[in-house]
Amino acid sequence: RATAAPPAPAAERPALAPGETAVSALRIHGERGIELVAEGEAELQRDDTLLTADRVTYREPTDEVLAEGDVVLSRGGDTIRGPKATLVVGDRVGSFETPTYELSRARPPALAGDAPRTVAGSGEADLLRLEGENQYRLANATWTTCSPQDPDWYIRARELELDYDREVGTARGSSIVFMDTPIFWMPWAEFPLSGQRQSGLLPPTFGSSNKTGVDFTQPYYWNIAPNYDATLAPRIMTRRGVQFGGELRYLGEDYQGTTRLEWMPNDKVTGEERRLGSIQHQHRFAPNFYGTLDLNAVSDDAYFEDLSSSIGVASRVNLLREGRLIYAGGWWTASALAQRYQTLNPDPDVRNAEPYRRLPQLRLDAARADLAGGMAGLLETEFVRFAHRETDRDEASRFVAYPQLSLPMQGAAWFVTPKAGVHYTSYDIDRAAGTAGKPDSITRSVPIVSLDSGLFFERESHYFGKDYLQTLEPRLFYLRVPSRNQNDIPLFDSNRFDVGFAQIFAENRYSGSDRIGDANDLTAAVTTRFIDAETGVERVRALVGQRYYFSDQEVYLYDKDELRRAGTGNEILAGLGGRITSTVTVDSYAQYNTETSRTERLNASVRYQPGFARTLNLSYRYAPNLRVDDDIVGLKDIDVSGQWPLARNWYGVGRVTHSLKDDRITEAVAGIEYNGGCWVFRTAVHRFAIDEDDVTNAIFVQLELNDLAGIGSNPLSLIKRSVPGYGKINDSSANRVFGED
Repeated sequence: RATAAPPAPAAERPALAPGETAVSALRIHGERGIELVAEGEAELQRDDTLLTADRVTYREPTDEVLAEGDVVLSRGGDTIRGPKATLVVGDRVGSFETPTYELSRARPPALAGDAPRTVAGSGEADLLRLEGENQYRLANATWTTCSPQDPDWYIRARELELDYDREVGTARGSSIVFMDTPIFWMPWAEFPLSGQRQSGLLPPTFGSSNKTGVDFTQPYYWNIAPNYDATLAPRIMTRRGVQFGGELRYLGEDYQGTTRLEWMPNDKVTGEERRLGSIQHQHRFAPNFYGTLDLNAVSDDAYFEDLSSSIGVASRVNLLREGRLIYAGGWWTASALAQRYQTLNPDPDVRNAEPYRRLPQLRLDAARADLAGGMAGLLETEFVRFAHRETDRDEASRFVAYPQLSLPMQGAAWFVTPKAGVHYTSYDIDRAAGTAGKPDSITRSVPIVSLDSGLFFERESHYFGKDYLQTLEPRLFYLRVPSRNQNDIPLFDSNRFDVGFAQIFAENRYSGSDRIGDANDLTAAVTTRFIDAETGVERVRALVGQRYYFSDQEVYLYDKDELRRAGTGNEILAGLGGRITSTVTVDSYAQYNTETSRTERLNASVRYQPGFARTLNLSYRYAPNLRVDDDIVGLKDIDVSGQWPLARNWYGVGRVTHSLKDDRITEAVAGIEYNGGCWVFRTAVHRFAIDEDDVTNAIFVQLELNDLAGIGSNPLSLIKRSVPGYGKINDSSANRVFGED
């Protein structure tokens, strides 16, 4: 039923019953119930639909509307303007001649807890047809997420379908126009309207490096089902040839996984076929029973080095291949593991260059904190069979059992925890020819006793006009482990821990179970913090610790190891860090050997970040005795990185890592970005050296069209890894509040 009335301001429009139609204008004539003609500021309103025009003719029996002159249709977040329109209001169908339009929807948040973001698409067309709620079909049309007035980029299509039920746009006979210049032609393409997935061609990626030449990839995304999708990615490299790649992802109620394949029939440089395969799968078989599978393989040692433009990928050495089963009980856990690696560029001169295989490893661990007398118990057991591809390596079956008892005692400002355990290990060894004559069966029992204690003090303090909560946290840790001769035990999984604040309170200075380091030492450490009383920000954190040796160390990994001697404390560890001001953060750590009067490790970094997309980083690393297995390689380098505005909307990014030890640049990144409001241009150059004689140069160029896609090779992952604190300049969800607490 339609009602007629003079026009009223929006705030004074009467509320309508669902389905009721109201027509208003300066002049209305006709017969109610048959046809009404409204002229002058004419309006027709029903539910969430408002139609305004110079003249509106409404035929109530057929629910048809003819609107003429400055027609505007508003419905939800959609607005369509044109000189003439015909509509069937209830069916939400009709057409607009030469319209302009703005259609907006809320985009789902990228992360849980984030607020939804509105994505608006706009454009113009020769003809726009409404084909039901959320369905639009346009002829000779444009679409963009830029401002509707003079957009920098848009899709121009002979035919354009906008389906907001599926959140998919489909363009036929289309091209992407940037700065009034067509840059990419698409005979058919689908694109997201509000961030939802859909099948279709993705924008191509292209780049260049000295290893691959010009590198072009045209991916196709296949949205198989809500919980299955795949990406097919044929790749052309001018130096190497054609590569076919693909990735399949799946998600079930109790499982999820990813499968990736790459295949190059013939590498024009090597003349060989090259392949990559990768499977990651996680499965929950029952509420407490889980399984994982992680399989990776490539056809040759130089696969990543030749075909990747990332130092993190190109320098990969060991590819994991393992399957694992885990059952978690209430207070115990059982697991089974089969593990091996594919080692790339194995060096037989480096000890254990290829890790041992674990075929299998079985573990049973139990922990109870409710034993009699307030005691806590822990049991760690393991059986593992170590095997190796090389025939000159020892192989063995190893059994480990480590029962432990502790008595935790604590108050409001103190804690004391005495602990005792026995680490039992037995080996059944298959000796290689080079170690024949050494015992095949070895057992080792090592008692381990420790006493951990600490205090916690705090007070209110006032410095530089601000109130702080200052803490003082002294800690003492005594460890007693008798020496056992372990020289006949091969090294299957043991290595040296870097000495740090986490390790100085550890029971064993070695990882794994092949070496149990002897100890008769006391570690003393103290930490103090200054916490802003108003904001809770930790402004300063300072800590210092020293270990005192009461007996000479006797257990070692390699002949070159430096063993600590009894006497005063040899190692002093110190750290200083915190958010010193609202814009400056520092972090530093040093390890000093009093016996040799040498600094054995020094890491220091400072970050200046006064605002979004404004960050400068400086770090220094020094470790002259850094080891890789039994070889001293040393480390001394300086790293500078940053992101900073260069001019209006222009930003520079860069990083340089310089090895002072070798006097050469090991990695360099330089790039620029431009934020055009609804698009971003990025370009970056990356140079890295896996070793002194193997240098890779790569260039990335990308045009990112907001809420549509990126065209070119994406340097974002490289930039984010290279520049700590980097801010994506077109990320509306980024936290842009800096310099405040």
